[in-house]
Amino acid sequence: QVQLVESGGGLVQAEGSLRLSCAASGLTFSSYTMGWFRQAPGKEREFVAAIKWSGGSTYYADAVKGRFTISRDNAKNTVYLQMSSLKPEDTAVYYCAADKFGTVIRRVGEYDYWGQGTQVTVSS
Repeated sequence: QVQLVESGGGLVQAEGSLRLSCAASGLTFSSYTMGWFRQAPGKEREFVAAIKWSGGSTYYADAVKGRFTISRDNAKNTVYLQMSSLKPEDTAVYYCAADKFGTVIRRVGEYDYWGQGTQVTVSS
């Protein structure tokens, strides 16, 4: 079955950096658009970033543009989220997700598979 396993979360001070990884198995990874979403306590899950199957097209939420970078390694079936200049408002559980068709990439319901999430906490 399909598995998406996130790693790399943790506690970091404001202005620090973290790199999240998401290892995928059970699917043809290179065919999927991959996305990162986050959910803070009491809030809805929100789009963070996405990358098309070839890695040639990337998309970001306005709140993270210029600070976060999404990338993928299709040979390793892994997608990454490099987060820099972190702010306390970036604190959330971060989820990776896989989307077969990659049409409405900012919408939660578009994605077919989800990981369990990894906690990112940014202290001020």
